[in-house]
Amino acid sequence: MQYHCPDSFKDAVALAAEAQGVTRFLAGGTDVLVQLRSDIVTPDVLIDIKKIEGADEIRQDENGWTIGAAVCGARMNEHSALKAQWPGLVEAMDLIGSTQIQGRATLVGNLCNGSPAADSVPAMIAAGVRVTVVGPEGERQIAVEDIPTGPGKTSLKKGEIVSHVHIPTRRAGGGDAYLRFIPRTEMDIAVVGCGINLQLDGDVISDARICLGAVAPTAVLVADGASAIVGTSLDDGTMDALAAAASAACNPIDDKRGTIAFRTHVAGVLARRSARIAYDRARASQ
Repeated sequence: MQYHCPDSFKDAVALAAEAQGVTRFLAGGTDVLVQLRSDIVTPDVLIDIKKIEGADEIRQDENGWTIGAAVCGARMNEHSALKAQWPGLVEAMDLIGSTQIQGRATLVGNLCNGSPAADSVPAMIAAGVRVTVVGPEGERQIAVEDIPTGPGKTSLKKGEIVSHVHIPTRRAGGGDAYLRFIPRTEMDIAVVGCGINLQLDGDVISDARICLGAVAPTAVLVADGASAIVGTSLDDGTMDALAAAASAACNPIDDKRGTIAFRTHVAGVLARRSARIAYDRARASQ
């Protein structure tokens, strides 16, 4: 196995573009190293991006937040301003693994691993997060929902790497939340996850994005659920419509962690609960 530690994303892209065999990028390593030690995947080329300038930075400007590919979940959770603006997104990242894992796991790694049950992905999609992809043909920004294409698969081409995550500025009257159901109390994989991001005009929802995880091959934007709650103040009838839309959007599998029927039901339950949390946070931010 070849190990590289480039000084720039340009160099990392060049190495990846020329690499032969299985290539993996190392940021936190909480997926790559587990796969390597378990003989699931043994990379021919391992490209460590942790020392690239800017890869471990959290920056804020008038457009929002930029988070480097190597920023770990613990640093996000300790960043009071980021956590105050986007509590749901930070909480989603904070659910990933143990304290030790939090010191390594990254948003970009969680996204590019391609797991349908990734906790941060529904929260990022609900928040309208975009990422910078650097590759042999240059740099582009795309929405998070355009990265995963199936279990363990992404839309990234050979030589491409996600360098930064871009979270939009939170306006007054906005709020988000992420909830998941797991079989155990801690450190388990989501059976269902639900991220919701709301914008209020007074007490009325003016905009919404809802995304479910672990109920389909990729995270699912629930457009009908958003339509059901926009223009409302989350009365009981609206909550029923939201739950029904969330359940209808599911295309899950039966496995040892949950049945199709169970996942479909829980999606509606989590949509109700996360919408209420996001709504209350939005009201408090006005």
